[in-house]
Order: sequence, then structure tokens, then C-alpha cells
Amino acid sequence: MLSDAAVAAARSVPAELVIRATPAFDAGPEDVSWADGALLATPAHFGYMSGALKDFFERVYYPCLEHTVGLPFALIVKGDTDVEGARASVERITTGMRWRRVLPPLLVVGEVRPQDVEDAAELGATLAAGLAEGIF
Repeated sequence: MLSDAAVAAARSVPAELVIRATPAFDAGPEDVSWADGALLATPAHFGYMSGALKDFFERVYYPCLEHTVGLPFALIVKGDTDVEGARASVERITTGMRWRRVLPPLLVVGEVRPQDVEDAAELGATLAAGLAEGIF
């Protein structure tokens, strides 16, 4: 729901951007190398990112390490009780890859509220607009 809102809003930005919404298990090094930026979205499970996102990072880390330095990214984390461990684990890996978080992460704990969906849409649109304008 949150990632869908972010992607839909990103696609509504009037720009010459090509936006791919690829599930973590389906994304690989070629997707990362192609991208001008990334929106990462994950549920928080057991105080950590999802297994799907961890699998993605394990498959792209070394192939992309030297080729994606500075990649702008934004992050959405949704958890039932805690999201800090998942946020920290994603940021630890992206720091190692030398990616650049360009917007504050959207952290949602508990039930998703309408404001959370609006915040996700704003995050997606802002990331897309910043990439389109060369700000990020």
C-alpha cells in the first residue's frame, strides 16, 4: 500500500523518467546499474528488513559496489511494533555501498493511516522530481 502510493505519485511527476517498480526478489544488479535512483520499501520483521530486501542486497552488493557509488535513494519501512532495526540495517548496507539517502525515511509503526499513504506519495513524488531536476 505505501510503496504503491509512492510509485503512483512518482509516475505522476511530469518528467522524462522511466520508473520501474520491481519486487526485491526480481531485481538484480542490472536494475540497480540502470537506475538513476531507488526507492527501497520493506516491512520490518523481527527487528530487521524483510528477507526479500536482504536477498536483494546480497545479490547486488558486490556486482554494484563500484558502479553505483552515490546512487540517490529513499526508504520506507513499515512495522507492527518497531522499525528502527530495519531502518538501521538498510542504512548500514547502503552506507557500505556508498549510496546517498536524499530524503528522510518514512517510518510507519502500527496500522497504516491515510496520512501515512499521503506521506509515501509525497516521498515518491519528491524523489522523482529531485531526480528529474538533477537535484539528487
